[in-house]
Amino acid sequence: MHELSLCQAIAGVVRPYAKDRHIDVVHVQIGALRQVVPESLSFCWSMVREHESMPEAELALEFVTAAVGCRECGRQSEITSRWSVSCPECGSADVEVLRGEEFLVTSLDVS
Repeated sequence: MHELSLCQAIAGVVRPYAKDRHIDVVHVQIGALRQVVPESLSFCWSMVREHESMPEAELALEFVTAAVGCRECGRQSEITSRWSVSCPECGSADVEVLRGEEFLVTSLDVS
């Protein structure tokens, strides 16, 4: 379950910025190609936040769709499959991933 290590990484990013303030919400952007199970991430966060002295900190997840630019046909397209990264227009595997690999803490709500 890599979601546990992802939550530990989130806490590691948050901790220095929070200082002595109460953390209400941690906003995280997750790309579709990261293969994160939202329910598992939320469950793991509930354990990690207790250990990290952020017992009330919630995760606000923003999911980013995947898109590729095809070097074969020149088109940019969203992809819906997390298992195959190829051009949905021509089927070529010669693509550049334009988005969908994000895993970012984008902001914190503190009080």
